[in-house]
Amino acid sequence: MAKPAIYTTTPIYYVNDKPHIGHAYTSLAADVLARFKRLDGHEVFFLTGTDEHGQKVEKAAQDAGEDPQAFTDRVSQAFRDLTAVMGFSNDDFIRTTEPRHKAACVALWKVLAERGEIYLGDYEGWYAVRDEAFYGPDELTERDGVKYAPSGAPVEWVREPSYFFRLSKWLKVLLERYDLPEGHPDRIEILPESRRNEVRAFIQQGLKDFGEGSPKLDLSVSRTSFTWGVKVPGDEAHVMYVWLDALANYITAAGFPDTTAPRWRFWPADVQFVGKDIVRFHTIYWPAFLLAAGLPAPRRVFAHGWWTNEGQKISKSLGNVIDPVALVEEFGLDAVRYFLLREVPFGQDGDFSRKALVNRLNGELADALGNLANRVLSLIQRNCEGRLPSGDVDASDRQLLSPMGLILGSNSLTPSDPPHPLVGQLANLPARVAVELDAQQFHSALEVVFGLVRDANAYITQRAPWALKKTDPVRMAAVLRHLHTALRAYATVLQPFMPETMSALLDQLGVPTDARDFAALATPLADGTPLPPPAPLFRKIDLAAA
Repeated sequence: MAKPAIYTTTPIYYVNDKPHIGHAYTSLAADVLARFKRLDGHEVFFLTGTDEHGQKVEKAAQDAGEDPQAFTDRVSQAFRDLTAVMGFSNDDFIRTTEPRHKAACVALWKVLAERGEIYLGDYEGWYAVRDEAFYGPDELTERDGVKYAPSGAPVEWVREPSYFFRLSKWLKVLLERYDLPEGHPDRIEILPESRRNEVRAFIQQGLKDFGEGSPKLDLSVSRTSFTWGVKVPGDEAHVMYVWLDALANYITAAGFPDTTAPRWRFWPADVQFVGKDIVRFHTIYWPAFLLAAGLPAPRRVFAHGWWTNEGQKISKSLGNVIDPVALVEEFGLDAVRYFLLREVPFGQDGDFSRKALVNRLNGELADALGNLANRVLSLIQRNCEGRLPSGDVDASDRQLLSPMGLILGSNSLTPSDPPHPLVGQLANLPARVAVELDAQQFHSALEVVFGLVRDANAYITQRAPWALKKTDPVRMAAVLRHLHTALRAYATVLQPFMPETMSALLDQLGVPTDARDFAALATPLADGTPLPPPAPLFRKIDLAAA
C-alpha cells in the first residue's frame, strides 16, 4: 500500500534583510524531515520562499534607494541562494510577488467575502511596522516616552479605514480543534507543548476580556497607509494585510484556487515549521482564515526557539549576526547541518558557540563515525583484497542483525561468550529514527544513531579483527562484514542530515546509488563486492586556530 503524501513548509522569509542562521535553521529542519520521508517511500512536497509585501519592505526599499520590486528581487535571490548553499531539497520556492500568488490571494479574499467573513470598518490601535502587527495596550511597555511591542519593536497609534476578518467567530472553534485527541483528522497540533499553552492562553484571555463574538477580537486585514501589497478586489484603495497575503502562500503553492490541481493532494500541510515569534499568526490567524474559507487547516505547526551567539542576543547593532554561508565555508556544509540539529533540542532556545561546533565535528563526526569507517574499510582493503567479505558468523556474533531485522544465522549463543551491545541493535533502525523525527526531535534522532556508532567502536575494539587474520580469518571476515553492515545502516539513515558526506560514505561502502533508501537495507550486498580505497570523511579543526 502506498504511503501517504507529506507536505512540509518553512515560513516564507521576510525580505527586509539578508538571511541569517535562524532562516537556515528552520529550513534545515524541514529539509531533513522531507529527505527522511522520501527515503521511507513517501511522496513529499517541501516548500520555502519569501514574503515580499508590506510596509516594512516598502520602507526598507526606500531606505536602500530602490524600487520595491527591484529590492525584493535582489533580497529574495539571497534566500534562494541560501537553499543551494545549505543543500536544501525544496520542491518549490515561492515569492509573494509572483502572479500565481496574487491570483490566489484575490481568490481567497473573494471566498471569505462571499461567505460573509469580511466586513468594512475603521481601525485604530497600536501598530508595530517592524512586526506588521497590532498590539493591545496591556501588551506594551514604555521607555523614554516610546511604547514598545513584546517583540521590542516600537509602536505608533494608527487610525484608518480597514476591512476586518471575523476572527472572533472562530476562536472557540480553534480551541476545540487544539484539544481534539491525537490522530483526529480535524486536530490542529501545536508543538512544543509550551507554545500550545501560550496560544490557548492568548485566545482564552481575549474571550474572557471581550466575550465570544466581540468585534474587538476581529482582525484588521487591509491597509490604506501604504501601497506595496496585493490590492483588495473591488476596492483598490486598500491593500491586503501582509499576513493574510503571506500565509496564503502555502495553498498557492499547492495549486489554490484550483483544488483539482495535482499538488492539491498534499494539502493540508503535515508540518509547518516556524520561529516562536510568529507562532500566533500561524496557529490562530492562518487556520481561522482557512476554516472560514471552508478549507482544511494544517495538521501541525512546530515553533522552534531562538539562537544566541556565545551567550549574547543576536542583533545587527551588536555586530554578532551569524552568517550561515560563512559558517559553511569555514567548517563544511554537513558539519554545520549536523551541529545545528544536534546541539539543542528542537523547540528550545540554544546558544551557538564555535567551541561547541568544533567539539561536535572533531568528537562525534571525525573521531567516532569517520574514524570507525576508515578503520573498517582500511582493514577490508588490507585483509580482504578490497572486497566485501562473507557474512558467515560464529557463535559470539550470531545475533547481529541487519538494519531491517534479518538475523544473520542462528540466534543461539554459548553462555561463555555473550553478545556485544552492538549485537541486535541495528534492527529497525530507520523506524527508531522515524519515531523521533515524527515528533521533530532531531537531536534525539541523531542520538539514536550515534549511540550505535559508539557501540560499534566498542565492538571493533573488543573483537580486534586486525589480530584475527592469522588466528581466525573466518571470524575476522564476519566481524568486518558486521561492521560494514552497521556502517551502511548508519550512513543510510544519516543521509537527510549530512547528504554529501553520507553519499561519499555509501560510495566507499560499495552501495549502489539505487540501493540507498530504507527498503534497500533489507537486501545485503553481494559477497565480494569491490570496495574503493577509503578516504577521510571529515576534516578535523584545530580549536585554537578556529
